Amino acid sequence: MKTELFYLLLSAILTGLLWIPVVIGYVSARGPLKPSDYKVAPTSPLPAWVERANRAHINAVENLAPFAAVVLIAQAVGFSTSLTAICAAVFFYARLAHALFHLSGFSLLMARTIAFTIGWLAFIIFAVALLRAA
Repeated sequence: MKTELFYLLLSAILTGLLWIPVVIGYVSARGPLKPSDYKVAPTSPLPAWVERANRAHINAVENLAPFAAVVLIAQAVGFSTSLTAICAAVFFYARLAHALFHLSGFSLLMARTIAFTIGWLAFIIFAVALLRAA
């Protein structure tokens, strides 16, 4: 498996796992779903960590799609370089750090924003390299 695909797989797994804290938080804060909850969603307040977990999951989903598209296009045309491999790894580790900062509420040094920006730059560099090769 190409390095880029490996880190895409890890990014997909991370994104798929990030809903678990959200569900745990909803159930711990509101109790199990009742049949009436399927008609009108509960609106009782949630703890801050549950809100952060939900935002972390949504943000991961939003960032996975463009990254996946670029990696899969590169794979389809047979484009893989040491730069794209590094970008894929950096993207994954930046997304992992972003999720951990989001879930923990760690806010010193704008860590979450920095992690997001590093991941985004890795994606952009990967995409530009692919465009240049086209």
